[in-house]
Amino acid sequence: MAEIITMPRLSDTMTEGVVATWLKKVGDKVEEGDILAEIETDKATMEFESFHAGTLLHIGIQEGESAPVDSLLAIIGKEGEDISGLLSGGSAPAAPAAEEKKEEAAPKAEEKKAPATELPKDVKVVTMPRLSDTMTEGTVATWLKKVGDKVEEGDILAEIETDKATMEFESFNEGTLLYVGIQEGQSAPVDSVLAIIGPAGTDVSGIADNFQAGGTTEAKEEEEKPAESKTETAEAPKAEAAAVSNDGGRIFASPLARKIAEEKGINLGQVKGTGENGRIVKKDVENFTPAAAQSAPATQAAATQTAAAPAAKPFVPAGEVSREEVKNNQMRKTIARRLAESKFTAPEYSLTVELDMDNAIASRALINAVPDTKVSFNDMVIKASAMALRKHPQVNTQWKDDVTVYNKHISIGVAVAVEDGLVVPVLPFTDLMSLSQIGSNVKDLAGKARNKKLTPAEMDGSTFTVSNLGMFGIQEFTSIINQPNSAILSVGAIVQKPVVKDGQIVVGNTMTVTLTCDHRTIDGATGAQFLQTLKQYIENPVTMLA
Repeated sequence: MAEIITMPRLSDTMTEGVVATWLKKVGDKVEEGDILAEIETDKATMEFESFHAGTLLHIGIQEGESAPVDSLLAIIGKEGEDISGLLSGGSAPAAPAAEEKKEEAAPKAEEKKAPATELPKDVKVVTMPRLSDTMTEGTVATWLKKVGDKVEEGDILAEIETDKATMEFESFNEGTLLYVGIQEGQSAPVDSVLAIIGPAGTDVSGIADNFQAGGTTEAKEEEEKPAESKTETAEAPKAEAAAVSNDGGRIFASPLARKIAEEKGINLGQVKGTGENGRIVKKDVENFTPAAAQSAPATQAAATQTAAAPAAKPFVPAGEVSREEVKNNQMRKTIARRLAESKFTAPEYSLTVELDMDNAIASRALINAVPDTKVSFNDMVIKASAMALRKHPQVNTQWKDDVTVYNKHISIGVAVAVEDGLVVPVLPFTDLMSLSQIGSNVKDLAGKARNKKLTPAEMDGSTFTVSNLGMFGIQEFTSIINQPNSAILSVGAIVQKPVVKDGQIVVGNTMTVTLTCDHRTIDGATGAQFLQTLKQYIENPVTMLA
């Protein structure tokens, strides 16, 4: 049966959310633990996991749109399932039953508003968040901070068990943890007082009493049920073991992976993660086989004791975690946007060829012997590229949805690294320039680039781009196409190495170049032919002077 997913309340003050990015589209298969979307709250952008498996049948809130908590976010069900009834009856933010609950909750909200105005400066009351679309209460599995600890924005306060998973709960405030309202193993309804954060030494005893809106009663009821309390408390160490490695470090795992590990009694500190940045995901836990069990039947307690033995404990150097956030300037934002557009819209492929540079080295020495002449190897590559483009016009094109534009002129962009990023000044009509003219113009434009004196006109109109990292000792690399160009040439360093010439092994000078092409305009054979022509020109520089 199809499941309705509503906009979750991902922070204690969130009333509406914005869908920043959908990571699944209608028709995609969804597994439990998959990230459905990135949602912007009033305080942060957070990943929202699916707690259901099936096919994404409907998206109710598009990227960039905002909607109140509980609005229809998505529907997941069986492929081809009829959801017209859900859409006609479930498109409203909440069903009547939910409205009744809201009405019942209204007096509590009023009760909480009154004392909120009396809060001392910088004191924040943190309530039990609603971390899933069906969560009505949560259980504190583990506190990662204790009363008196300093708390920074982004610190993990606690691990909270919902009705579907165990999730990390971040702090959106900074200060000192002054009060804990729900102890480990205890459950409380959403909106109950979870903690109070504020300046060290602040008396919050009265605040805690005023803000208890049912959470304390629930906690007391739990305390009056010894059997249940013991069961929950007994499970708390499992959650802690799943969150801390054998050497005391934090373990990064998806909530679903933590839940499965807890159910199976697996210590996540022994599991190797295959997700991003080593994050432990569902399949890692499901495929885990304890190393101890392969050699001898040992209990989990014995395995833990062995892992904790002094001889096995690795050396952990002491140090201070330090970070700095630097605001992205407009150049960095533009570079990120344009390169991302290129990378994710153009079907790229790359071709690499090694060039014999012995003749080029000799020719450059002769050219630079002429007074007031200075030509670099990069200038020679630019000239050869311009001449090769004349012979292979397909490489000098750009893609549009309905047409391919063949540029009759040749204007090569030259990537220049500057302090804040990368700029690409352009040499108009490059094929009409001599080697010395190319050298003079590149030097002038590079100087302007580094002094931030380039005009927009001097960076506009390239039909092909050359990027050279050889001066940094990089022997081979691949660039992202500078759109709307269809290709970019990456130039590596000249290196000496043994080569075979006339059947003899001798010391030669070689240089590797890589051509990255947009397959929409340039087929593999065309790109290969272009590189062969480029190779002929650079290996025989005299042909460029004809």
